[in-house]
Amino acid sequence: MSTPELHPDKAEPVLVERATRPCNEGTYRVFNRVVEWITNDRLQLVNITDRINDIVRKSGVREGIVHLQTLHTTTGVFLTEWQDALLHDARTFFEQIAPRDRYWRHNDPQYSDCERSNGDSHMRGMLMGQTLSLQVRNAAVLLGTWQSIVFAEFDGPRTRSLAIQVAGV
Repeated sequence: MSTPELHPDKAEPVLVERATRPCNEGTYRVFNRVVEWITNDRLQLVNITDRINDIVRKSGVREGIVHLQTLHTTTGVFLTEWQDALLHDARTFFEQIAPRDRYWRHNDPQYSDCERSNGDSHMRGMLMGQTLSLQVRNAAVLLGTWQSIVFAEFDGPRTRSLAIQVAGV
């Protein structure tokens, strides 16, 4: 069998397979938790990686999926590198992409009954999203070398909830 010739402008993705052990042992289970944080700042980034890994370990699931869902429209959950300069840049990005002092119809009593004046927070939440699903391998969240799970507060300080579901064997 010959290898197809690849042209730089027509390159096909390469599938790299890594050997893993079969997952047909054990019983399928679903484990649910809701955890809370009390945030301190209007815009705050919280590294929740260790807490999520603790919950995955307690779930009894060794191989499967962990699904995270923030229960608020003015928060987000995402992956990034947990590094001071990058976190500073992220805060600056959020402030520039959705400035608090910009006119937001959501903040205008003529159009909205919202008293929090948090139109910018909703835009940031929509931008980052409220869910994240990750693989569980060997009873831990599968993450790249520099990846951390970040919970973003865009309208604090407040009490915030995150629903976590771990499913697998």
